[in-house]
Amino acid sequence: MSTPDGPVGTERSLGQLVSSATSEMSALVHDEIALAKAQLRQDVKRGAVGGAAFAAAGTVLIFSLPMLSFALAYGIRTWSGWNMAICFVLSFAANVLVAGVLALIGVVFAKKAKKGKGPQKVAASAKQTAAVLQNAKPHPRAVSPLDVVTPAGASLDRGGEKTAAVARSSS
Repeated sequence: MSTPDGPVGTERSLGQLVSSATSEMSALVHDEIALAKAQLRQDVKRGAVGGAAFAAAGTVLIFSLPMLSFALAYGIRTWSGWNMAICFVLSFAANVLVAGVLALIGVVFAKKAKKGKGPQKVAASAKQTAAVLQNAKPHPRAVSPLDVVTPAGASLDRGGEKTAAVARSSS
């Protein structure tokens, strides 16, 4: 394996590999946390828009009814000449219709916020990453006869050949 900093063909030490793996895992965890925060922020924003639409529907219904009802009723009376009670019922129906449209907008945004599975997606991604890392195994390396330490006088059988093992000494 070659290092990004060194020339091709040079091997990284075990400490460098562990350091690299640790920093990459740390970066992965930080990125997944940032993703969860972004998705949660989006879901909260959708919920806030839905709540604001519901609040607007209530506000319109409460504060506009008296003024709008009187204006609309007198307008209908002037235009049609109908009885005043019928004109007030028609103006109330118009106000209910406006509030209903605003409530529908609130329902649409609330459903979008509820459908948002931001944290669930991130949790599933983190579990998937952990599962992959748990099943990760190091690449097998070929063992040379010099890497094997055997007692003096013992022999190794390599492909039918008997070779004397070389005992390594620290002197």
